[in-house]
Amino acid sequence: MMTELSHIHRFEPAADSARPPLLLLHGTGGDESDLLALGRTVAPGAALLSPRGRVLENGMPRFFRRFAEGRFDEADVIARAAELAGFIAEAREAYGLAAPVALGYSNGANIAAALLLLHPEALAGAVLLRPMTPLSRPPAADLAGTPVLLVSGAMDPIATPASVAPLVETLRASGAAVRHETLPAGHGLTSADLKLAGEALAG
Repeated sequence: MMTELSHIHRFEPAADSARPPLLLLHGTGGDESDLLALGRTVAPGAALLSPRGRVLENGMPRFFRRFAEGRFDEADVIARAAELAGFIAEAREAYGLAAPVALGYSNGANIAAALLLLHPEALAGAVLLRPMTPLSRPPAADLAGTPVLLVSGAMDPIATPASVAPLVETLRASGAAVRHETLPAGHGLTSADLKLAGEALAG
């Protein structure tokens, strides 16, 4: 199901109205269909809202530009987070949704983290799979009680545990209810990621 909004996206209505809607944010090279199966698995019955990133890197969709691996264009992070917050507001009105919980992987986890810090009203919580710190000087945000799960891979050569540590500290300082897990994994997702995400989204 699709309605014409600012981002190309997929939408699946809720089968279980008790579950909060899920905002699915893909990694580099993914698209609006990439995480639908994951969303159905970890939050069965939830409404699924899955936009496509609007930046292309060598033909691969992303949610913001980067200068190199691990070096983000922070001005673009800020601009794209504002665009995505606008899309969420559009989609909530178009589809009659409550504030969603973000489920982001890699680049999608990074833009979800930026949303939490720059537009905290846009999300009801987040599950960040293989995130990195998106902003070197994040603004003060009021995330009092907002649940955030971050899952890192101990052998991840891209989103290293050290690269996420400042984000964990910033989210905690902003009042979020943070849980950070590090799995014996690389950058790819494992069954343990799905288990942790499912537990977090079950409330």
